[in-house]
Amino acid sequence: MDKNNPHQLLAKSALIYSSSEVAEAIGRLSRQITQALENSTPIVICVMGGGVVFAGQLLIHLNFPLELDYVHASRYQNETIGSNLHWESLPKLDLTGRNVLLLDDILDEGVTLKAIQEKCLALGAASVLSAVLVEKKLDHPKPITANFVGLEVPNRYVFGYGMDVYGWWRNLPAIYALNN
Repeated sequence: MDKNNPHQLLAKSALIYSSSEVAEAIGRLSRQITQALENSTPIVICVMGGGVVFAGQLLIHLNFPLELDYVHASRYQNETIGSNLHWESLPKLDLTGRNVLLLDDILDEGVTLKAIQEKCLALGAASVLSAVLVEKKLDHPKPITANFVGLEVPNRYVFGYGMDVYGWWRNLPAIYALNN
């Protein structure tokens, strides 16, 4: 499979969740998050760049006051295998004593999300919750558990709805998996 040919990548992939299934999951998550955080005026932090599509869709359904920030930390750098964590940007808002909600596209191995959670706590956050659009089902434990999970995906490389494959297709309105 040619990683420089995005149309070939998509053609040789399988649909995992349709756009309507993703929208339903985001609606459910918004209700759960609103119930948990509506009285806490949290700082919501989008994990860039994969979390931007999910965050954009979720935020308009959260019916409580919040402040928005972002963090950019990645292990993938447009590849399908993660490596060392690379920090691009830390939150700009003062997290001291605040409740924080992290929004990310996927909970895969959990290394990146755990590191971001630890960084927020080190920056003074009172609590850090996390919401992910998808969680990958793995046969081993992860260092973090997301508080809110939209959908579960099989242990395959998935993309679409903010998640990329070799830098392509974050803009798809559905979720696909590369065929083995």
